[in-house]
Amino acid sequence: MQHLESGAQLRSKEQHLIDELTRTGHVAPAERLGPLAASVWGYRRRARLGVKHVPKKGGVLVGFRESFSPLVAEIGECAVLPERVSGLLRPLAQLIGALSIRARVPQIEVAVADNVLALVLRVLDPPTASDRDLLQSFARAQTLEFYLQPGGLESVVPLTDPATPLYYELPEHNVRITFAPTDFIQVNGPVNEQLIARAIEQLAPRPEDRVLDLFCGLGNFTLPLARRVASVTGVEGDMGLVERARLNAAANGIRNAHFHVANLGAQLADYEWACGPYDLVLLDPPRVGAKEVVAGLGRWRPHRIVYVSCHPSSLARDAGILVNELGYVIERAGVIDMFPHTAHVESMAVFRRKGAGRR
Repeated sequence: MQHLESGAQLRSKEQHLIDELTRTGHVAPAERLGPLAASVWGYRRRARLGVKHVPKKGGVLVGFRESFSPLVAEIGECAVLPERVSGLLRPLAQLIGALSIRARVPQIEVAVADNVLALVLRVLDPPTASDRDLLQSFARAQTLEFYLQPGGLESVVPLTDPATPLYYELPEHNVRITFAPTDFIQVNGPVNEQLIARAIEQLAPRPEDRVLDLFCGLGNFTLPLARRVASVTGVEGDMGLVERARLNAAANGIRNAHFHVANLGAQLADYEWACGPYDLVLLDPPRVGAKEVVAGLGRWRPHRIVYVSCHPSSLARDAGILVNELGYVIERAGVIDMFPHTAHVESMAVFRRKGAGRR
């Protein structure tokens, strides 16, 4: 959407959200939340780069894959990547072109932490000793760290031990979140900080509240919330993320956050944590939404629900269930410009149980 001025992009996304809520969910928010936005350039702290050895084009290409194609676009820079990462596209192409396994490195995962830049090389063959020397020299010169991924995510290992732990900080909440280089984190750091602040503001937690954070990941919302309430229960389907969330809680001295592994796309009644009770619920599901979870919210009857969405149509479907079947009111909704210059719409909706009163 780079052909549109930034304000026009936001207005387009806002209209798309409202249209989906109206048409799909048959609901309308009483108020609109102002958009959350930050710098529209250099914002991506996570990215997946394609790599391809193309002798006809002079060697190796490093960039993004073309739409609906295995081909890698020939680019020299990318304005939505941090300047440091964008400036590495050509040097990385030259580096990989010098490796013996140049045709066996199909992908690079980028993770920009607050303290270090990590690059995960997908390697279909093991690098030779000479390859490792070249990679280590490049890493020292560019002040970054390489990881190798010969198989699935569980196979990722640092090129050189010991690896520097990656982290990002949430200074407003006195929280530091450590993560693995392939873990999911919100792509846009400044917008993520605004998002956490707004979620807490809209939940309006009290010191005695019990909060349920579903699809909690590493504890991005869980740990800041734990600073303000009696207890927070975070639930996530990925065991690795839950283990790191527990470690993050301990490292931050947080003892009232409890994390569990569960399939949130299935029935929840068999889980001990699902017995509740909970005063507030935060949802941050993937693109498919939280249909099964939402259908079961009637058992907890929380006063307020904040739903963070990365797909307007699944949010609209779930909002329809909350409002038209479970007796909630949609108080507010608005967009989150997590991905400027793209058509991707992230949003937030706030629900209040009828009769619960305002806080």
